[in-house]
Amino acid sequence: MPDNSDVPAEKTSRFSRRPRKVSAVSREVVLGLDKIERTVSLVGGAIAMVLAAYEIPDLLHNRHIIETAKYVKGKTCATGYKHVAAQCQKSVLVHPSYWLPQFLLIVVFGLGIILFALLRKRVGVVTTALVLWLALSTAGLPFLFVAGWLIMRAFRLQKYGDASFSGSNRRAKEIAKERRASGTPARTKSRSKTTVTDGVLVPGRAAPPTASKRYTPKQKPRKR
Repeated sequence: MPDNSDVPAEKTSRFSRRPRKVSAVSREVVLGLDKIERTVSLVGGAIAMVLAAYEIPDLLHNRHIIETAKYVKGKTCATGYKHVAAQCQKSVLVHPSYWLPQFLLIVVFGLGIILFALLRKRVGVVTTALVLWLALSTAGLPFLFVAGWLIMRAFRLQKYGDASFSGSNRRAKEIAKERRASGTPARTKSRSKTTVTDGVLVPGRAAPPTASKRYTPKQKPRKR
């Protein structure tokens, strides 16, 4: 019996019978950060520190904020609210402790982005950036951009071996050209099946289902 121990076994996914796609680069390269990605991540961390510095004056003294509410009945505002610009508004004096949780969140996750960027950890930067985006809503859009940009570059790096837009497109064209030269068609989901015609297998569309004797009504014979 021949020894097949030297032949590498084809890897398959746990949930699929299809062979698992092989990454163009190593796992360490995909999960790491290059020089450009590291710089962009550090800029994202710096933006978080600027937002935290913007919150410092609110931690030093009390501040009035405007609360809005819907009409109670018709166009009547609740007690304490005033009708301003088609809505009910009320000025509320808040204590500095009101802004403390948001300030700590920005500082902690901003420092987290900087730390993971220095350690070149892509997953850490993406996770902390997404948390800041969810916490800050519109003000966190820069962090959403950083996270999405890093995820997109990781996908290109894993599939084509090049994280840049031009490099990945060039590599995709080379792969398509190699497939055409070797005659290997691209993977497409096709529902075409083979049908039997006069005992001969003919590729094409699936054969129509046969009539059921139990549920198909009898057809009247055609008049000649």
